[in-house]
Amino acid sequence: MKHAGWRVATVLAVAVAVVSALASTAGARSSSGERAAATVKVGIVYSRTGALAAYGAQYISGLRWGLNYATKGTNKVGNNTIELTLVDDAGDPAKAVSAAKDLIGQGYKILGGSISSGVAVQMAPLASQNNVLFISGPAKADAVTGANKNTFRSGVQTYQDVKAAASYLGYGVGKKVAVFAQDTVFGQGNYLAVKSVMGDLGGQSVDRVLVPFTATDFTPFVQQLKQKNPDLLFLAWAGTTTAAMFQALEQGGIFNSVDKVVLGLAERSTYSLYGAPAAKLSLVSSYLYNAPKNKVNNWLVAKMKQRGQIPDLFTPDGFVAGQMIVHALQASNSDVGKMISALEGWSFVGPKGQVTIRASDHAMIQPYFLAKLVRQGDRWVGVPTKTLKAKYIAPPEKK
Repeated sequence: MKHAGWRVATVLAVAVAVVSALASTAGARSSSGERAAATVKVGIVYSRTGALAAYGAQYISGLRWGLNYATKGTNKVGNNTIELTLVDDAGDPAKAVSAAKDLIGQGYKILGGSISSGVAVQMAPLASQNNVLFISGPAKADAVTGANKNTFRSGVQTYQDVKAAASYLGYGVGKKVAVFAQDTVFGQGNYLAVKSVMGDLGGQSVDRVLVPFTATDFTPFVQQLKQKNPDLLFLAWAGTTTAAMFQALEQGGIFNSVDKVVLGLAERSTYSLYGAPAAKLSLVSSYLYNAPKNKVNNWLVAKMKQRGQIPDLFTPDGFVAGQMIVHALQASNSDVGKMISALEGWSFVGPKGQVTIRASDHAMIQPYFLAKLVRQGDRWVGVPTKTLKAKYIAPPEKK
């Protein structure tokens, strides 16, 4: 594979949400010359606590199911048993980097798990510097794609969210678009992606209101948004302040003054937080458990149903990470170069459908879904309305 286009991540550390580390104990040989069973250790640095802990829980659940599926329930690749080492970064980049360095120092060759984009962009350079395999998960920072040859991702990126949202815009000329987002790596990345994607469609203007992540009073920011008088509002929000943010938008009359409010649908527990405006939202989603029609998703839904559970938004990101880890280990349990080569260009079926790891920059080419929320009794339910082909929302190739 050619890697002439890889950039050294010096200014922007590229994120990778799933740091998977693999340290294999030396396999003693038996008298017959066969290698005895060994343990392959994979390090997962993720948000078990902190603002994105709910996402971390979905990812870990999916990871375990993905390993189960890919190993046919044995949790082994050949004679080697896969052992996960879970470390909580609490969404703190400094803690994540420290944990990753510790695992690398212990000999781990596979790392995974970044949930936060802020964490992921600090983790990616470590993979290249220390020649380990790094698989990012739910972190959506576009910078993770094409960061370096050692860095992969198991989930979508911001560009794909925005390209899916652009389908709601149509081809009207001169429409005004505004982004309302948190002033974080995730939020800023969404604004830049919207400006890049939607700004090129029919001459639309793109503006923004960025809100401090620690803000609790959103009224002044809603007023700023109202003054911009957008035709389409793109919301990029994560964490525990979602309900308060939606309440402020409703009280500020935003849902009555804007033609379309587009939102990336979050996990199911947030559906009730949108309140009355939920039915007015134009939604995009990287995954709804009732949208994909394939054997892998059917397997996952059935297995989780046996435990009274339903796959959530980021469950597939963990599941796919499990599939990637197993595929890499089937190539080698110690040679990182062979693991990288095995993953580049690999096309397979995950819970979302057919997924391809683009060889040139490791973008995850996968389908997307448009959706709406429908009231059923005392709860809101996500209903898929359209499946977007993977090639339609594929990010530009990084050279």
